Amino acid sequence: MDIRRAAVNLVLKRILNTLCDIDHREFVEALSNIEPLIVAVNHVNFLEVPILVTHSYPLCLTGLVKSETWNNPIFAFLFDTYKAIPIDRGGAYQGAFQRVREAMNRGFFVCIAPEGTRSKTGELGKGRAGIIQLAMYTNSPVLPVVHYGGEQIWENIRRLKRTPFCFKAGRPFRIKFNGRPDRELREEMLGEVMGQMARLLPEEKRGVYAEQAGRECKHLEFLY
Repeated sequence: MDIRRAAVNLVLKRILNTLCDIDHREFVEALSNIEPLIVAVNHVNFLEVPILVTHSYPLCLTGLVKSETWNNPIFAFLFDTYKAIPIDRGGAYQGAFQRVREAMNRGFFVCIAPEGTRSKTGELGKGRAGIIQLAMYTNSPVLPVVHYGGEQIWENIRRLKRTPFCFKAGRPFRIKFNGRPDRELREEMLGEVMGQMARLLPEEKRGVYAEQAGRECKHLEFLY
């Protein structure tokens, strides 16, 4: 499987570098200095996770992917190669959360898109509280990561231009709370998590979390 992963990685990386001019140094440096954890990344199009996975190799990255995507045999092959974790967006999360914990125990960083759906404009959209539940269930730190530039990919392909694709990484943190937060508190925590992502983006891309980006975080404990 390692040989398969290396071969697939080489092919995908060449394709992605042909399409995009990728600045991933900050992200890879951040991962190189920490133990496996949850990577919270904004969701703009289909490119962010393939770029993260291929350009951080030989570090082990995987991600949570909606289960119905395995219906496509090509995607199924790729996701199985990178040990992706299927999740039922209907709400049956506990099994997926357990697999996330097991993956991190095996040395994998696990990517999750808190927005749950793609942003067509590149602006940060409303997050979902699953990221809070996952972080608390696994007792894992979270590394906020964002990217921008990729929203222009289709226009640039038509013009035969490479797309600048920039990644930024923030400070890893833990959720500070003992017990089980109620819905209102989870939303407050979510706002702080999304605010950490928003502050990494250009101001015009911060979307619904523009104000949250500058606020103090009561429920996050930063690792450094």
